[in-house]
Amino acid sequence: LPSALQFSTGIGVGLVGFGLFFLLFGILLYFDSVLLAFGNLLFLSGLVFIIGFRRTFTFFFQRPKLKGTSFFLGGLVVVLMRWPILGMLLE
Repeated sequence: LPSALQFSTGIGVGLVGFGLFFLLFGILLYFDSVLLAFGNLLFLSGLVFIIGFRRTFTFFFQRPKLKGTSFFLGGLVVVLMRWPILGMLLE
């Protein structure tokens, strides 16, 4: 079981790394909406692989963090709707 946990964490770190790379590359290419959306989705899925679904959910949906979570997820949705500058500002 510890090797499976290490494997999952390794995948998560890779996904977070690729997510950050795509976010940076999307910003460098004048807010390319596809790269930004892909980077956001990779980052969130990597976070789930690293700390688990339940802990990720409880991290984002704590009562004091609900305003920040709504802006982050709203920005993600706006980026997915192909308005990247407004979505990144919301995030």
